[in-house]
Amino acid sequence: MCKCFFVSDIHGKVHRYEKLFNQIKINNPEIIFIGGDILPLNNSTKYKDRFYNDFLNDYLIKKFIQLKEDLKDLYPEVFLIFGNDDPKIYEKDILEAEKLGIWHYLNQRKYKYKDYSFYGYSYVPPTPFLLKDWEKFDVSGFIDVGCISPMEGQRSVEPEHDIKYSYIKDDIDLLIGDDDLKNAVFLFHSPPYQTKLDRAALDGKMIDHAPLDVNVGSIAIKRFIEIKQPLLTLHGHVHESSEITGFWNDKIKKTFMFSAAYNYDDLAIVEFYLNNLENAKRKLI
Repeated sequence: MCKCFFVSDIHGKVHRYEKLFNQIKINNPEIIFIGGDILPLNNSTKYKDRFYNDFLNDYLIKKFIQLKEDLKDLYPEVFLIFGNDDPKIYEKDILEAEKLGIWHYLNQRKYKYKDYSFYGYSYVPPTPFLLKDWEKFDVSGFIDVGCISPMEGQRSVEPEHDIKYSYIKDDIDLLIGDDDLKNAVFLFHSPPYQTKLDRAALDGKMIDHAPLDVNVGSIAIKRFIEIKQPLLTLHGHVHESSEITGFWNDKIKKTFMFSAAYNYDDLAIVEFYLNNLENAKRKLI
């Protein structure tokens, strides 16, 4: 039946991870999706330092290794991506740890699992934040009021693409090709634009007399969902959206959409079965 857990935006908070590991041991999900922003927040601009290394290599990877040893055959399939707050320089550590069999790194990849196909995508439209490793233009070179262009800001690694001509919409087209998406699950960090999942706390705020858009999701992702209608899309990024809208889930035509981003200190886990998405629930622990 494919019992699944979905979490996102844990931001390296150890008490949240400990709660996740405990829930995995108690409930034995078959699949875990982790939707980005997995590393601690750090105000430093020195992205390659012990602050990140100690957490990733001395805590997170070791904890997943231990969980795999403890659960043995009951260890779940783990799929994860980075989010916009995760320095890309640590992607190589995630890929190296993947060789240990503790997780599948899903960014701009697809993975076949039983009757389902899983896809991942980390990039978000331009934000006001400085780290630009996981930001791209959305459907054009337009930048929302108050945001910083991907051509500016800071990066932990040199980009592999031409920033000026790289768009989220093109990446998604390349990722899906001509695939049948009837049983496809997409792990995005960004939510789709103007939905119940991308509502930011920007009401009444202005810069140089220009109002800020309170919806900060991706137009490209929304258009993709509207046209291609995958089975399920998973999102994070906008912590306060569920508090403002009252919803952690939404739907576009036949496509179910869940967000595990949460604005307070609890761990939010979205629990669902792939063959029974109507009865998905969110637990706050």
